Amino acid sequence: MRVPVYYGDYLRLDRLLSSQEPESAKIGINAHDEMLFIIVHQAYELWFKQILHELDRVEADFGTIPVTDDAMARVIHGLNRIHEILKLVVAQLDVLETMTPFDFLDFRDLLMPASGFQSLQFRLIETRLGLPHETRIPFDEKAIDERLSQSDRDALRAAGARPSLFDLLNRWLARTPFLDWGGETFREAYRAAVEKHLARDAELVRTDSAIPSERRDRELKNIERAIASFSEIFSETGEGGSWRLLPQSVQAALFITLYRDKPAVQSAFRLLTALMDIDETITLWRYRHALMVERMIGLKIGTGGSSGHDYLRMTAERHRIFADLFRLSTFLIPRSAVPELPAPIQRQMSFVYAS
Repeated sequence: MRVPVYYGDYLRLDRLLSSQEPESAKIGINAHDEMLFIIVHQAYELWFKQILHELDRVEADFGTIPVTDDAMARVIHGLNRIHEILKLVVAQLDVLETMTPFDFLDFRDLLMPASGFQSLQFRLIETRLGLPHETRIPFDEKAIDERLSQSDRDALRAAGARPSLFDLLNRWLARTPFLDWGGETFREAYRAAVEKHLARDAELVRTDSAIPSERRDRELKNIERAIASFSEIFSETGEGGSWRLLPQSVQAALFITLYRDKPAVQSAFRLLTALMDIDETITLWRYRHALMVERMIGLKIGTGGSSGHDYLRMTAERHRIFADLFRLSTFLIPRSAVPELPAPIQRQMSFVYAS
């Protein structure tokens, strides 16, 4: 016979609620807000655990060939859940900021040299999403993993040795059908349409007398850079230059974005949207975290010895994972200029019962 489950036992509340041990209390200091500080960061780690749990299933489903419709539905659901969790992570900063800088000083020095940068779970999330090790900003002029314990360092390196979500996305996009239209391909048709559109933009800038000369030069250089970046997508060497995604993967992502209303790629578009939502919310969390640190400690160094606010601000700008997906908007053109899908491709991308 199954033993009845009791609420407190099921949630292990005896262990959970006894896991807050303020350093200030150990030496007889009354630092009221250290309890809040501990609980907020423990809550972070619980949510990070759930994100990693979701990534386990996302990676398992997304790593199959082919990715079935059922698996795709689970992947999108898992990514949307991760996004909602990240929104909660951002919102927790509002609670933490009810602690004033003066309150933080009551116990801050007792935390050194511990630092949130030592959160293995957050480093695992970054790595498994696809943040390359070589792009990480050095922490106090040292690699980030040098501040971790040996066991945590081993776990992070093991995670980096397996395909990340970015890697799985790259491979999946490269397998996208519909790009070959028979006598003509999507790449040829869309390349011509975009280059025509960008050339028109350049001509408008050149002939608009209301634009100051300095701004005109700047705008024309931006268009030139956009054209060069767009040309990289069609590299015959298979290398994308400034793009992390493979050229065929960028083409596929553009195709999905342009024809997102077609039933065959609606799920694919939701997937790309979910990945951008996650990247944007992590970036928002980094910015909010940087502002909070500046508010709490000003120009002081962090408890782990970092440059505090400056380091966090730089990670927000440079630790992007799915930035290629955001860049696609540069090469979108008005609906009226989007190449018409050939009839056979139209039929393949529609619901079978629609006709």
